[in-house]
Amino acid sequence: MKIPSFVYQYLINPRTVGALLPSSKYLSEKMLEEIDFEKADYIVEYGPGTGVFTRKILKRRKQKTIVVLIENNKKFYKLLKERFIQEKNLIIIHGSAEKIGKFVNDYQIPYVDYVISGLPFASLPQKVSTNILANTVKVLEEDGLFVTFQYTKIKISFLKHFFPNINIKKEIRNIPPAYVFNCMKSNGDGRFKI
Repeated sequence: MKIPSFVYQYLINPRTVGALLPSSKYLSEKMLEEIDFEKADYIVEYGPGTGVFTRKILKRRKQKTIVVLIENNKKFYKLLKERFIQEKNLIIIHGSAEKIGKFVNDYQIPYVDYVISGLPFASLPQKVSTNILANTVKVLEEDGLFVTFQYTKIKISFLKHFFPNINIKKEIRNIPPAYVFNCMKSNGDGRFKI
């Protein structure tokens, strides 16, 4: 998708697209730093947009790892279907991440190792954000990881209601600069601290 098309999607859907430009390669790298691709059997991506993170996930995953993309924007959904038509073990769903529990049941996915999110929690309605995060906690493995990026730290206390153990990294080589939140649903091994 060309930059003008991405900008257009932002202008008509600012609450769900959340950014004027696709994420940089530097932000992509930082988003995937904590993923152990050798151990991951199931990876879910919320709001993949044009597939910036998706490309890197598919390149690094084990061949048998199942990747699920959940995209609510119909234009981006169609683009992803076209772009990744040849990929095996890839499920692309047009729908809301609020229904992650239903989607994993529909595809008989027993648990999720990692959820990578490009959703703009700062602009999503509170109820939608709550549903997404509450349902994410339910499908994640006990030592699973939820990774999201935001342009501010304004939602950190909200995220801590669902994920008590959060590590924050800043990526300035993105427009605009972004914060990456690596979130664990339990205190786990203590590797992450605010």
